[in-house]
Amino acid sequence: MDGRRQRQSPALMARLTLPRLDVPRLGLASFRRRILFRMVFLLLAIATAALAVVLLQDEKDRSYRNYQQNFRKTQAEVMARLRHPAGLLALLNPGVSGAVTPLRPWVLPYAALDFDDQNKAQQAVEMAGCSVRYTDGSAVCAAVGNNAYSGGYIYLVGSFRAGDLIAREPTDLDVESVHRARIRLDMRGTTTAWVAPFERQSLRGEPLVRGRLTGFVEDGDPTLADARPVRDFRGFLWQSATCSAGGELPDCLRRVFYSIRLPVEAFRQALYAQPRPEWPPADLDRIRVHVQMLAPGNVPPLFDSNASDAIPPPSLEDLSQALLPGETLTITRQDSKGAPLVLKGREDNAARSSPLILQLIDRLPVANRPPPLEAIEVITTPVASFDVRLSGDARGIDRGLGVIATRMSWYVAAMLGAIGLAWLVIEVGLIRRITVLTRRAAAVSHNMQKDAPGDARIGQLDVSDLRGSDELGILAGSLSDLLQRVKDDQQREQLRAQRERDTLQAVGHEILSPLQSLMVLHPDAGDPAHRYVQRMQQAVRVLYGQASPSEALEAAQLELAPLDLDAFLREVADNAHFAGLADVRYASGEQPVMVRADAFSLEDVVTHILRNADRHRSPGTPITLSLETSDTHATVGIHNAGAAIEETRLERIFDYGVSDAATDEATERRGQGLFVARTYLAKMGGTVRARNVEGGVRFDITLPRAAA
Repeated sequence: MDGRRQRQSPALMARLTLPRLDVPRLGLASFRRRILFRMVFLLLAIATAALAVVLLQDEKDRSYRNYQQNFRKTQAEVMARLRHPAGLLALLNPGVSGAVTPLRPWVLPYAALDFDDQNKAQQAVEMAGCSVRYTDGSAVCAAVGNNAYSGGYIYLVGSFRAGDLIAREPTDLDVESVHRARIRLDMRGTTTAWVAPFERQSLRGEPLVRGRLTGFVEDGDPTLADARPVRDFRGFLWQSATCSAGGELPDCLRRVFYSIRLPVEAFRQALYAQPRPEWPPADLDRIRVHVQMLAPGNVPPLFDSNASDAIPPPSLEDLSQALLPGETLTITRQDSKGAPLVLKGREDNAARSSPLILQLIDRLPVANRPPPLEAIEVITTPVASFDVRLSGDARGIDRGLGVIATRMSWYVAAMLGAIGLAWLVIEVGLIRRITVLTRRAAAVSHNMQKDAPGDARIGQLDVSDLRGSDELGILAGSLSDLLQRVKDDQQREQLRAQRERDTLQAVGHEILSPLQSLMVLHPDAGDPAHRYVQRMQQAVRVLYGQASPSEALEAAQLELAPLDLDAFLREVADNAHFAGLADVRYASGEQPVMVRADAFSLEDVVTHILRNADRHRSPGTPITLSLETSDTHATVGIHNAGAAIEETRLERIFDYGVSDAATDEATERRGQGLFVARTYLAKMGGTVRARNVEGGVRFDITLPRAAA
């Protein structure tokens, strides 16, 4: 009804605009709501912009107040990181850059490493942060001590994962049959390679494996028949007693920690040369080290320091992350070796500031504008001393606020746009229509009041709760006067037509099947078609005088009695041709299957489903009836070969009014048959469902069994 009223509204409004209607003069009261509405949206937009400016000013004032405190925090953090062994390592190796692999030695903040003690070596490397890490959890640190007189060695400390380690026996000359390390050193145009097989020092069967790596100069011969150990080569392995990634000993992977002291003859020779040797060597960053940990046999390395997934150690450039916008850190070596390193606070270069917003931030008043700050400290290392200068400028705060404000301005603009869009939508889609309807309703009401003496009822309807002095009150009163009677008449007419249509459809549908049988009906009671006359009479008794199919079926009373379902299906299949259903087949069983049902209603159910199957089966194929039983229920299957039903419609086809539109429009079917079938079966305590099977569709009718 509402849709019909909406469709009629344009025609009604067109009639209201006829020039013969006198339009009364409306006072200021009828415009108050519109003025208030527009003022609210205007104030909302102004408040949004003002709130953004106030928040920006508050953020600027708070940032300036915290400026000195944040500067001192940055100074303390930077100095603490530089005095930490990891920071000292970065100071001692300022020129290390470029590719991570092949490895190049770092200068440690220690004179030497206790490489023969696992805990000390591991702790020293972790504190210094010199390890190059890999995605599989492996790590390696190649470094030299900061004192030339501690020995000319390169230390290799790291870890990897491996299974049970296989050690070399004293009489075993084949190094490829055991776990081993292979190391290559490229230095000053020469290459030196070592191979170091693992020799166990712990007892066999002990979970914690300990051993040493004995170094031999690699000459390409896999045997050690004529090889002698390198005297100053020292290496140790420690394998954890627990699995690193699950599993059980000894088959699981375990963490292996290694520590190697690699002798470098060129370093040792420089110790005895005159004048005093330069340390660290000037060409230290050009030395390359390659480390591999190999399993027995010719298999891929367990660890390769040249792997492409290497992650570099921290560097001085990482300190820029601790700096705030406007802060600058300058690190200068006091002996003037090397160029000063200058780091600046992070700035969001990807998001630029709007010049207008920067001008707005600059003009926002603050209580106190702090001056530029500066702090200088000296950090001393065994190699050299460094001047560390940290300076700050409050203008960096403005730039940082500008970036944030520029980003936030899009949100403010979006809010203002949403407010404007909401106003435009309501103004055009609601207020403007209400204004037009107000003028037309006022004109109609004004002209209707002129006829009041002829019909005193006009204008006397009680709408006191809706009337008012504004345009909404005028609209409510006018529409109540003009449309109430039309609305009531339309409702009554629609209800009456709907009831008649439902009743006629229900009666016509129920009588349709028996009428087809009357064409071949004979008066003899023994004629098989005689049953269809009885079905027609029952359908008329059920539906006659009812308001709708659903009410009729709800009011229907079924007479349940014991029924042999096997004999019933056999009779239905034998007589189906009388109802125009050809080639219905049923294979009868040997024993009766008793259920409690109303024979006529059950025959209606089966016939409705048979007709549905007949409409959708493939030409020339039969409709097959089957009977399956369990201890408590009997199931009748009705199968037809043909197109499948959409999965989303398998349940909806039993609802009232749901039908195949492509098939049923020409035959005027209303999608009622399967609804009737489910309703009758529910009254008999049964169910019906449809499902797609291979090659067609099957309906299952389930009834509770009765005692034989």
